[in-house]
Amino acid sequence: MMEFAALTYGLLASVILSAAQRNRKLARPHPPLLLYLGYLLCGVSAGIVLVLAYVALTLFAGG
Repeated sequence: MMEFAALTYGLLASVILSAAQRNRKLARPHPPLLLYLGYLLCGVSAGIVLVLAYVALTLFAGG
């Protein structure tokens, strides 16, 4: 299950970042769906960082 989540996250990140880079290169505005998915990816990344930091601190302090 973890492999599927990592693969999906990586694929989504690469598609969003490549589309944003292409739009910036062509000086076009980003579609609203691309912006929404970009902010969603940013929020998921921040959530993952917080969860992993909490787990690391708990393991460090408790064991």
